[in-house]
Amino acid sequence: MTIVGKLFRTTAFKLSLAYLVIFAVGAGVVLGGIDWDVNQLLDAQIGQTIEAEINGLTEQYDSGGIRQLVSTVERRTEQPGSSLYLVTSFAGEPLAGNVATLPPGVIDHPGLIEITYERRNEARASHLALAQVFLLPSGFRLLVGRDLEERENLRNVMIHALFTSLFWVMLVGLLGGLVMSFRILRRVDAMNASAKSIMTGDLARRLPLAGTGDELDRLAENLNTMIGRIAGLMVGMREVSDNIAHDLRTPLTRLRNGAEAALRSDGDPERQQEALEKVIGEADGLIAVFNALLMIARAEAGAGRDGLAAGDVGAVVAEVVELYEPSAEEEGASVRSEIEPGVPVLLNRELLGQALANLIDNALKYGLPSGGAPAEVAVSVRRAGERVEIAVADRGAGIPAADRARVLDRFVRLEGSRSRPGSGLGLSLATAIARLHGGDLALDDNGPGLRVTMTLPVAAAPSGAVRVARARPEPARQA
Repeated sequence: MTIVGKLFRTTAFKLSLAYLVIFAVGAGVVLGGIDWDVNQLLDAQIGQTIEAEINGLTEQYDSGGIRQLVSTVERRTEQPGSSLYLVTSFAGEPLAGNVATLPPGVIDHPGLIEITYERRNEARASHLALAQVFLLPSGFRLLVGRDLEERENLRNVMIHALFTSLFWVMLVGLLGGLVMSFRILRRVDAMNASAKSIMTGDLARRLPLAGTGDELDRLAENLNTMIGRIAGLMVGMREVSDNIAHDLRTPLTRLRNGAEAALRSDGDPERQQEALEKVIGEADGLIAVFNALLMIARAEAGAGRDGLAAGDVGAVVAEVVELYEPSAEEEGASVRSEIEPGVPVLLNRELLGQALANLIDNALKYGLPSGGAPAEVAVSVRRAGERVEIAVADRGAGIPAADRARVLDRFVRLEGSRSRPGSGLGLSLATAIARLHGGDLALDDNGPGLRVTMTLPVAAAPSGAVRVARARPEPARQA
C-alpha cells in the first residue's frame, strides 16, 4: 500500500476529517443563522421607514387632498435615491409615482409585500422591492416601497464569505489532518518495525518514544515495561534450565552411584541397606528441590493470591519461631523474637510460614559468628505506617553488598556456602512469596551479619478480633 493510501486509512486522518465536516456544518449553520437574522433586521427597518413615509403622505392627503398628495409624490420621486411611490385612482390608473410596472394584483393587496417592479425612465430591468399598499378615502391607493438591492448585495457578500470560509477551512483542515496523520503514521511504523524485530527474538529492542508524553508514548512505555518483564522471565527460564542441568547433575550422579553400590553389595544386607539409605536421602533432596521450584513458579504466577485472608502476621511468625527453637538449641544456637501483636495482613499462612522457615533456617546454617561463638538469630515484627516489617537477623559473615541482589536468583550459592547442604532456592522462594503478598524482600548489613527484611502491606483490620489459623510449616530442607 502506498504512503498516501496509508495516510487516508489512519485513524488520525479519519478523526480529523470527521471533526472537519462537523465544524463545517456548524459554521454553515451559524453563518446561515446570521444571514437570516440580518435579513429580518433589514426588513424590519425598511418596514418602519415605509410606515413612516405612508403616515407623512396620508397627512398630506388629509390636509390638501389628492392634488397635494400627487404634488408631494412627484417632488419626492425627483430626489436621488428616492423610495418607490405610486398613486392610483379607484380604477387603478396611475396618477403619480416612479413605478412603471407591477405584477398583477399587487395594488389590490394591502399590507407589506415583497414585489418585483420596473422604474420609469429606465431601461427594462426588473428589481426587487419591499412595498406596502395603503387604501385612501374615495378609493385612491398609495404604494410606498424600498428597493432591496442593498439587502441582496449584503446577502451575496455573506454567501460568498460563507463558501470562501468553508473552502479555506476544509483546505486547511485537510492539510492539517494529512500532516497529523503522517506524523502518527511515522511513529506507528517505527513501533511496528520494533515490534517485528522483537517478535523475531530481539528482546533487547524497545518501542521508540517521541518524548511528548502523549497516549502513544504512554502505550509504548507500558509495552516496553511488559517486554522487559518478558525478557527477564525468558532470561530467568534460561538460567533456571542451565542451573538445573548444572546443580542437579551432582546429586543425580550420587544417586546413580548409590544404586550401583547397592548392586555391588554381593548380598551383604548391611551394605545394601546403607547404599539404599543414601539413595533415599539423595532422592528426598531432589524432591525437595523440585518442590521448591514448583512453589516458586506458583508464587510468581500469582497462584494462591485469591486465597489471601486477613490474619495477625505476628502470630504466624511466633509459631514459626516456636517451631525452630528446639532444633536451634540442639545446634547450640538460640532464636530470639520481638513481635508486635495485632498487625493484620492479607496472607496465605502456609506460604508465609514457609518463607519465614527458609529465612530462619538460612540464618541458623550460615549465621554462625566467627570464633565458634554461639549463634543467635533475632526475629522481629514491627509496624511502620501502612507497612509491616518482618526481619530475620544473624551475626554471621553476612553477604557482600555486590552479591545481595544476585543471591535472590534461583540456584545462586556463594563460595562460602557451597560446603553446606542446600540448593540456593531459599531466598528465591522467600522473594516470590513476598511479592505474592504485595511486598518485597531486602538484604542489609547487620554489622556484623545479615539482616533480611520482608515488608508487607498492612490490611484493614476486620471487625472483632483477628482470627489466626495455626500454620506449622515444615522446616526448610536444603533450600
